[in-house]
Amino acid sequence: MLEDLRALVEFAQAGSIAGAADRLFRTPSAITRQVQRLEAALGAELLDRSVKPPRLNSLGSRVLEQARDLLQRTEALKSLTSSDAEPHGLLRIGLAHALAEGTVIEPIQALTEKYPKVRLRLSTELTGELIHGLLAGELDVAAVLLPEGKTAPPPLLTNIIASDRMEIVQGAAGNVDGDWKSLGRAPWVLNPPGCVLRASLIDRMERAGFTPMIVAEIHNMHMQLAFVQSGYGVGLLPARFIARNRSIDPVKVLRPPSFDLHRSVAIVRVGQLGALGKAVEELAHGFRQLFEAADTTKPVTRHLRGVPANRRAAQPPK
Repeated sequence: MLEDLRALVEFAQAGSIAGAADRLFRTPSAITRQVQRLEAALGAELLDRSVKPPRLNSLGSRVLEQARDLLQRTEALKSLTSSDAEPHGLLRIGLAHALAEGTVIEPIQALTEKYPKVRLRLSTELTGELIHGLLAGELDVAAVLLPEGKTAPPPLLTNIIASDRMEIVQGAAGNVDGDWKSLGRAPWVLNPPGCVLRASLIDRMERAGFTPMIVAEIHNMHMQLAFVQSGYGVGLLPARFIARNRSIDPVKVLRPPSFDLHRSVAIVRVGQLGALGKAVEELAHGFRQLFEAADTTKPVTRHLRGVPANRRAAQPPK
């Protein structure tokens, strides 16, 4: 029926059967048959054939309006599934709690500026919940943390864009030593259960013979940092996050023996995104640039009280 509707639209635009045939590269008899087939399908005459050349009657004019709308919607559907079309429509993005900080607005803004027809819906959750949302068709793409060397389950596609190193930190005035025994006696501010980073830390401490004393369970990194800085407890935070916030209020980085906790930062997406695939590529590019700028590969050394290590190095010799 779509092609018959198209014939009706072209007939109205050209003003004649012959004109519609020229526009559609068909014969006049083929256009006539299409209009007749459409009338039979709808059970009503759409043309006034008492005049020469025939023209749309009042009902035909109303059908024409609906036909144009339907054809436009059909073209929109085709462009939605075409990887060559300009990205448009709703893109559902998930962010792991450990990645949901203020700087992520930069790649998101870059995406919307490049593709203004894309509408975004953002949500934050644990990595496991985001993977479930992708598999259930509730999300299109997610920025997550994965164990190094691991990928999301098929049929999801995984693009590793960076490595995120975690650091154990305490407030600038803290007196916890950087060994597992001292850390086993210290209060901890961590993510709630379900976080792979928390699980990895607990596993490492238990292998050393200690169990962390958790006094606060908070998803938000900024609030975790505030609790740590106030001396409420010891925390586990990304090195890039510490580096970005060191000028506000320094912290001490504690490096117990054999502690080296990394996670892969990955963009995980569903397989078929059509035109939105370009938008996801732009998002991944923006995230990669963000983490490259954070320079998370360089170790963060222990700070002197109240003075970040990088600023100590910059002080002139006395």
